[in-house]
Parts: sequence; structure tokens; C-alpha cells
Amino acid sequence: MALDDLVDPPATHRVDPPAVCEEQEQILATGMTHESLTSRALRIELGRRLARLRLARNVTQRMLAEDAGIGLRTLRRIETGQPCSLDSLLRVAIALGLAEGLLNAVPPREIRPIERVDLGGRERRRARPRKGAVPDEPWSWADDSKD
Repeated sequence: MALDDLVDPPATHRVDPPAVCEEQEQILATGMTHESLTSRALRIELGRRLARLRLARNVTQRMLAEDAGIGLRTLRRIETGQPCSLDSLLRVAIALGLAEGLLNAVPPREIRPIERVDLGGRERRRARPRKGAVPDEPWSWADDSKD
């Protein structure tokens, strides 16, 4: 048996998506809303979706890793929801043809004409609290102690 047989099964074998552990199932079963979504739950769901898309396209992990220019172990970590670099995730998305979809997930901010007039033709570069907004806690010195 060759080492390649252990990494990527021959085409005659059925390829299953990565195993999902019980904890991942609980995260996904609870329903993902933006209030309860954590970075970990998002990583797990993204990895799972990428693995399913790869399998739907009949692409092996080795082929996708080569196309993306990343290591096979890195791809496996991505598909199982383990931490990875943003660059690795973007490379996989590009290799799967998902780059435009990622850009559409964060639409460009167009300045409305009335905002342009209010800002004197300039574009906003900083965020400020609204006038009259009350902070959650009153400000105090960090080392303020009662003597």
C-alpha cells in the first residue's frame, strides 16, 4: 500500500466529508444567528461547507491544496474548523471560485449625496459616538482608589 493511498483514496472509493464531532453538531444544531454566532462556530460551518463543495465538485483534498497553494494538512485543518490564517482561507476560496461571493458578503460603502454634502465632500475616516450618546459607564481614572 502506497502512502498516497492513505492520504487520498482511489477514485473507486466513496469519499466522505470530514467527520463532525459531537461538539460541532451541538453548535450547528442550536441554529446560528448573528447574536449567538461565535468565530469558532463560523469556522466549523465554513470548513464544513467548503468540504461539501469540494466533494460536490469531485475534487480531492490533495488537488485543492495544490490549486490553492497551501499544504494538505492546512486544508484538512480548514475543513475541520480548526484555526487557520486568513490567507489560507482566501486561497481555498479563490481555488473554489468563491472570491466574488466573499467580496459580495461585505458590500462596498457608497457615500450618499446628502452625506457628501454634510461631510464637505470628504469621506468618513473615523467613527465617533453620536452627539448626546451616554456612555455605558462613567469615565474614571484606572488607578482611582478610595483612600
